[in-house]
Amino acid sequence: MTFSGHDTFHCRLFWLKKGYDYVSTEGKFKDDSGVDLGVGRNMVNSIRFWLKSFGVINENYDINPLFHKLLANDGWDPYLENEATLQLLHYELCANNYSSSYNLIFRELRKVKPEFTKQHFINYIKDLDSSQNEKILEKDFSVFIRTYSSRSEKSKEDSYSGLMTELSYLKEIGENHKKDKLYRVENTNQVNIPIEILLYCILSNENYGKSISFKNLYSDEKGIGNIFCFEQDKLEDKLFEIGDKFNFAIYNSEAGVKELQFKNKPSALEVLKMYYEG
Repeated sequence: MTFSGHDTFHCRLFWLKKGYDYVSTEGKFKDDSGVDLGVGRNMVNSIRFWLKSFGVINENYDINPLFHKLLANDGWDPYLENEATLQLLHYELCANNYSSSYNLIFRELRKVKPEFTKQHFINYIKDLDSSQNEKILEKDFSVFIRTYSSRSEKSKEDSYSGLMTELSYLKEIGENHKKDKLYRVENTNQVNIPIEILLYCILSNENYGKSISFKNLYSDEKGIGNIFCFEQDKLEDKLFEIGDKFNFAIYNSEAGVKELQFKNKPSALEVLKMYYEG
């Protein structure tokens, strides 16, 4: 599990585009990369960390084909103006699991502690791995909060805004008896996530075959139910929508069997092309 590497900087709005452009031109980060990026050395390290966390690049600086399509100057959404792109990035951040907090919070912590504090998070991680450093976990939790929470006026400025604040997944709901801030993770916008985004996430999961059970889609580590915080009935509605819209897929819920079935599986990027290029 990894809880450091961002130098306590959350991912700013244009960092993925800025980092993508730089790697596309230069191949990898260098000692003087900050000059071209217009940031200090610590921020260079952070931009590199977030590129890896969102899966834009791997350890060898190879760029994921998805991000060529998204972030190139003539790409689908290089400046992240479409909220659906943020949903897609949210999925990539959690499913890629390069930075461990996001997968663990959305997949596990929100279920065992629907209302949680920083200390709940620290205790949860320490129970999984007692060797984890508490100070590092505190800093990582702070970065998570700034990435998703839109609670402060300062965070509304572009230079401070967390990349995921517009999705409203994280709510600050008050304090507990110890005066610690309480948070809740929820998705009040489930019905508006485009089915093409969900279908991309399903098709990009290499563990799935042509038939995928509702249980797997709802509960798997990289399942869309977990990562997008779906209620069961809302997720099932989306699966029916997929079957209704695309002739290569059907959602079967008869005779106690609930599964998404593919007659043939298109490429995940081809499905996104349908959404972005219409």
